[in-house]
Amino acid sequence: MLRIYFRRFTKAVLWFMGGSVLLVLIFRVVPPPGTALMVERKIESWFNGEPIDLQRTWKPWDEISDDLKVAVIAGEDQKFPEHWGFDFGAIQAALAHNELGGTVRGASTLSQQVSKNLFLWSGRSWLRKGLEAWFTGLIEVFWPKQRILEVYLNSVEWDDGVFGAEAAARHHFGISAKNLSRQQSSLLAAVLPNPRVWSASHPTSYVSRRAGWIRQQMSQLGGDSYLIGLNDSRRAPWSQ
Repeated sequence: MLRIYFRRFTKAVLWFMGGSVLLVLIFRVVPPPGTALMVERKIESWFNGEPIDLQRTWKPWDEISDDLKVAVIAGEDQKFPEHWGFDFGAIQAALAHNELGGTVRGASTLSQQVSKNLFLWSGRSWLRKGLEAWFTGLIEVFWPKQRILEVYLNSVEWDDGVFGAEAAARHHFGISAKNLSRQQSSLLAAVLPNPRVWSASHPTSYVSRRAGWIRQQMSQLGGDSYLIGLNDSRRAPWSQ
């Protein structure tokens, strides 16, 4: 009996692995029609009795402001071009910080956030973390960095039910994602740690200060030129 269960379990794991690889390969070229987080928000609205209108319009790489691309990297994951999905230095720093108590600091890279938002549910269970690591590894292997950032910018939440750069630009500033200015981009990047509480169009003093810091980081990174060669910025893990 145990042998039968083990065989079934092994078969299920292999089917899951094969299916997830296929899904990641498809989304390398096909825009994801939605995200797991969008589904979660919709289900939440049914349970709490507060209807939510999900807003999202996919925009390809060339139709999103370069300032927003750099601002998000500057504010969320400055080692994004270099790592293979995990920033182990940031993880160690977050663990050390969290051991001291007080506010909890995260260390998720943009790649991890794409994996979580696109494929998984919210939460902190070991199962979800393990699946997040699996999908992060897959997209880092099969997607170029530009694609990871493109999917991130089209999937991240910027207010209740507002997903992606295009919907965020129109919701907060009444313009398209392609026309976002440097300041507007920095404000959008500044609220990402808590987009359902902070507003890019009505920033608190903290958000404004954070946006100013992000603009400084954008300049130090080299501005738009930082995106040149994004897909060729990583070294093989065994060469590090």
